Amino acid sequence: MTVTPRLISALALLCASGALAACGSSGKSSKESTVTPAPASGGGGEQVKLTAKEPGPGKYAFSEAKLTAKAGSVTLTMDNPSSDKESHAIAVEGNGVDKDGQVVQPGSTSTVTADLKPGTYKFYCPVDGHRQGGMEGTLTVK
Repeated sequence: MTVTPRLISALALLCASGALAACGSSGKSSKESTVTPAPASGGGGEQVKLTAKEPGPGKYAFSEAKLTAKAGSVTLTMDNPSSDKESHAIAVEGNGVDKDGQVVQPGSTSTVTADLKPGTYKFYCPVDGHRQGGMEGTLTVK
């Protein structure tokens, strides 16, 4: 088969159309997020990304309050923005699971991975007082 400029243009257009379609909105509210597949180098499983927030003095939150994931290896990744003033971490518990990620300084990321069965779990910040200040959410695994 001979590769012609017209064939190359057609393939480029096809690839660009696919990339644009992948950029669409999920239509979900900012309070709920669905996991996305982990990068191929991550060894499989699913990955959920969150961001720490401080809505006011002594009050804490994540960017998402409700998450869903498929059963199996699930990785929760929490970004602690460089604009934040405190250390944060991500943890998950429920159904016999209780795992904490590393506490990180502003500008860093905390990660926790667990093998999760179908059910309901809590994710939270294990830093003293942060969970009580509102930094927790619900993870539903199907």
